[in-house]
Amino acid sequence: LYPVSHGTGFAVSAKRIVTNAHVVREAMMPGPFGEDRVIGIVPPDGDASAFARIVSIDPGTDLALLAIEGSLRMPPLTLAAGSPGGSGDTVTSVGYPMNVDRAQGLSIEDIVRSQPPVKSRGFISGERPSRQFDTILHTAPIARGNSGGPLLDNCGRVLGVNSFGAESDGTDAEFYFAVSNRELVPFLRANDVSPRLNDLPCRSLAELDEAERERRDAAAEAARQQMEARSEAANERRARLQLEAELAVQEERENRIALSLLCLIAAIGLGVLGYMLAQRRERELAEGEAVPESVSEDDPEWDSDARTGLPGWLPYACYALAAVLLVTAAALFLTRPGLDAIDRRVAAALGEETGSEQVADDSASATAGKFVCTLEPSRSRVTGEPTRSIDLRWSADGCVNGRTQYGFANGEWARVFVPNEEDIVSVARYDPRSRTYRADRYLLSREGIAAARKARSSYSAPSCDAPDGAAELGRRQDAVLAALPSQPNERLVYSCQPAD
Repeated sequence: LYPVSHGTGFAVSAKRIVTNAHVVREAMMPGPFGEDRVIGIVPPDGDASAFARIVSIDPGTDLALLAIEGSLRMPPLTLAAGSPGGSGDTVTSVGYPMNVDRAQGLSIEDIVRSQPPVKSRGFISGERPSRQFDTILHTAPIARGNSGGPLLDNCGRVLGVNSFGAESDGTDAEFYFAVSNRELVPFLRANDVSPRLNDLPCRSLAELDEAERERRDAAAEAARQQMEARSEAANERRARLQLEAELAVQEERENRIALSLLCLIAAIGLGVLGYMLAQRRERELAEGEAVPESVSEDDPEWDSDARTGLPGWLPYACYALAAVLLVTAAALFLTRPGLDAIDRRVAAALGEETGSEQVADDSASATAGKFVCTLEPSRSRVTGEPTRSIDLRWSADGCVNGRTQYGFANGEWARVFVPNEEDIVSVARYDPRSRTYRADRYLLSREGIAAARKARSSYSAPSCDAPDGAAELGRRQDAVLAALPSQPNERLVYSCQPAD
């Protein structure tokens, strides 16, 4: 094989590559000796390569669509939908400029080996349609070999396909043109390719991290203010309960002392009454007519009660009732509430309120159940075509949807996914208290994904009913997390609400 020319392209699906029409024009022509010319696809990393065939070519818009032959699969890029952005927005050109290859002294054989692409930054200078097609004018430098490469925004989404540059004699400012997505999307759809589209605003991870810090600080401040308000309300409530308890205890003490005095006075009165009745009975018996000797003691006419007009048991009844009242007075006085009853009553009242609040808090902070999680664009960095909402069934032991066990480590629930179909590692995290679901996605090189898959193959994820499965999985996943970059390429944050 002898390379005739080279350019850059990018995947719009696992088996479809977009490039410029002028890049593959020579592949459509026979060689000088009638030999066939072929198109080779060399990924940016790894040892794999493949041939490709032309699916469609449109010289009018300088676009071409290639199909990869063989088993090679490429990770597709996402296209930015809508306007490509305003003038002054930062953009990046990605490709393989020939002058860089020459400066590095690369040989013909090196060109067909995997090499990392060259990235150059610039700014959008405006949208200026050419006579043939719609283009984006920018200042991110490109050269021969960059043709067909993507023009990316800060989130890695394709804004257009780099095509050509403005002529300059070295003294004029240099500008470059990219075929906009207004031309690319209809071209792909006309060839039965449904590209990934994203119309959400592009936000950097630094902005998101700063916003999350502000969010946490605001939440902490709100919690502090709420705690202060609750503490102040609790102090006011305690003072009110203290006053109510003091008044109640004082009233009860006074009532018991008053009742005790009344019982004491009544007992004294009954005692005096009994004594007076007894004295009267004795006096009347002494002053009355003596009982004849011939009269029997059982004769009712000469009975002492009949002679005095007073029952003999009446003084003793007064004494007995007086004794009961004395005991009652003593009991009322001795059982009057002391000053320590104030503290006991306040504690009991506060305990009842705390218990009811705890029950309410426990019911309100229930974390298990079915939820519908909705994407929050303001907290997300979206580079692909996101899922707007997901259904989540969470259990207290970290089981998701009844089949996927999440690991618990460092105070958070997480699950690492390393698929074999694409070179992306996803780390899903869920916070049951804030009901926040977060998915971080890492786009890795072939060496990086190989290391992640090797670390992942060292353990098997436990089932939901496995004993201590969450803690064990949390420890095992650390090996995969250690192989990932410090920052993800994409972050999706969802707010979850109970399902109807």
